Amino acid sequence: MFKKSSLILSVILFVSVTTMQFCHHNNDAPAPSNSGTAEVDEEYSGGTTTIFDATMNAFGFPAQNLSQFEKNKFSLGNSVFKANWVVAPASTTSLDGLGPLFNSRSCSGCHTLDGRATPPVNAGDDLGGLLFRLSIPGDDGHGGPLGDPQYGGQLSNHGIYAGASMTAVAEGTVDVTYSMITGTYNDGTSYELRDPHYTFRDLGYGPFSTGIMYSPRLAQQIPGLGLLEAISEADILALADPSDANDDGISGRPNYVWNYKTSTTDIGRFGWKANQPTLLQQTAGAAMGDMGLSTTLFPDQNLTGQQVTDYGAWTTGGTPEMQVNDFDQLVFYCQTLAVPARRNWEDAEVLRGKVLFTQAKCASCHTPYFQTGTHPITALSNQKIRPYTDLLLHDMGAGLADGRPDYLATGTEWRTPPLWGIGLIQTVNNGGRFLMHDGRARSVAEAILWHGGEAQFSQKAFIKMNAADRAALLKFVNSL
Repeated sequence: MFKKSSLILSVILFVSVTTMQFCHHNNDAPAPSNSGTAEVDEEYSGGTTTIFDATMNAFGFPAQNLSQFEKNKFSLGNSVFKANWVVAPASTTSLDGLGPLFNSRSCSGCHTLDGRATPPVNAGDDLGGLLFRLSIPGDDGHGGPLGDPQYGGQLSNHGIYAGASMTAVAEGTVDVTYSMITGTYNDGTSYELRDPHYTFRDLGYGPFSTGIMYSPRLAQQIPGLGLLEAISEADILALADPSDANDDGISGRPNYVWNYKTSTTDIGRFGWKANQPTLLQQTAGAAMGDMGLSTTLFPDQNLTGQQVTDYGAWTTGGTPEMQVNDFDQLVFYCQTLAVPARRNWEDAEVLRGKVLFTQAKCASCHTPYFQTGTHPITALSNQKIRPYTDLLLHDMGAGLADGRPDYLATGTEWRTPPLWGIGLIQTVNNGGRFLMHDGRARSVAEAILWHGGEAQFSQKAFIKMNAADRAALLKFVNSL
């Protein structure tokens, strides 16, 4: 084993390059109304953490109310986030320990510019930031998914190479192809949706187990996560209606998942199925699952079945492979990425779109407004925020189903994703915008058209709208 030194990074004082300056935020702003009027400080999606920038770097700024010390820590975390990890042993001892099996060499390899990944376009393309969760019937002892005995809970499509004696066989890869579904709005305008299909090939450790279940998961943009962590559990539960007691056809419910730090079952907030309770656990899970890096939370190597025999004795990057300080800075970075401000929030068409958004019951799941509670990072506490999510699970129908349970989430349920920043995804991704859990939707309109189950009313309302109303609703969503 090699003892790792602490990651040595230069402290770079973070200076905003935007020409728009942060303004005073009124902490007495009222909760959003359903009227077509602009609300006081409605542009401040993240409260006083909000950043005013609409460039391709919009997702990469620190919360604006951090102290200078905290901004320095943010910069260190940014360096860890962007670092490319290498195979151990290496002269770069602070960055060795990659693999043996992995999906990406860095966090930014999937979350380019802190944004959303781009799914493969053609069969044979690298998966990039699209990964596949795997499980078989049963649970892991904590109520979570039970991984395949040979492949674990996530398919690793890369293996390390460090000479003939240290070549790890990738677990396999997936070809992604699409068939097209056509439809027509009530006004006669046609639309086309992509329906993805997946073919696993080159499995390196034999066939999958009987009953294998898989779920594609596209890396999401990450600004504002700390604010979601700061929402009180009581406020989330107040929105739950598991038996649809109010008879509105919407029955959101929380996921409850295992917290490995506290050994308790807690409410889930993060991930496509709300299967992670904290950003610390979400980050540690990504370090292990995506890059094969151990942390204090998950200190063991990510090996199963034959892989233990083949690679269990190989030199690692130490225990843990990601140093405590580096991991702490990385988590802090993920917690304090600022949400970009709204654009055009006072525009008449946007305001009309906001009314249509509510009338179509979109706001029943994409809850506009929260006030955060207390958080260890003071800057995230007591903020009036507009994330447009309830963090609850909803049945989205057969069209989006992955058929794979995840703790309490069924094979048709997904967590409501936040909408803040959605209008800047295309800018950050240099022209691309791929929405939903697998990137099938190429626009907000396509994403709405994929809504089923509890969201069927909203989808049908959108289809019934005339072109002007659809444009107004989309302009509102893209202002978020």
